Amino acid sequence: IKATILETALQLFSSRGYFNTSVHDIRKTADISIGSIYHHFASKEAIAKALYDELLAKMTVTLETIRERHDSTHDRCRAVIQSLFEMTEADPVAMEFMLHAKHREFMPGETPICSSQPFTLMRTMVVEGIDAGEILDIDHTVAASCLFGGPLRLIVLHLDGILTSPLTSLLDSTWDCSWRAVAR
Repeated sequence: IKATILETALQLFSSRGYFNTSVHDIRKTADISIGSIYHHFASKEAIAKALYDELLAKMTVTLETIRERHDSTHDRCRAVIQSLFEMTEADPVAMEFMLHAKHREFMPGETPICSSQPFTLMRTMVVEGIDAGEILDIDHTVAASCLFGGPLRLIVLHLDGILTSPLTSLLDSTWDCSWRAVAR
């Protein structure tokens, strides 16, 4: 039942927005009792927090695996972009929730998404690349923004329906532009 609640909430939060979704909407759409929801979650905010934490944990594991499997910053960062593109195509609703929702409006105690563990790992990869001489010796936040900002913007354009091509078909050209912006 907990998984059903989370799946339903994700769908509704992504399509309607957090503030336009009530616990009763989740109950009705999931076809479960209100008591079942409150048995697992104290509030709508607790449901959103559980979703947020679960999605960040999955993304973190993916990025840690990439970091372990690739030796160079070049290969790691390319694999990150590829993975983000694949995640977007495989689960656009989850990416919609992660990138479009204004989490701090309904989870004010949470760190901004750009400071979450996955994004911190991405910046760490950039710092390691600067230290290894693969990336220009510039401010690491600027370098990370140049490297990952364009691909993240393409994800948003894809989620908004503006970019209709599969993101994975744009990987090589996107990566080429991103890497050239920071490569030593």
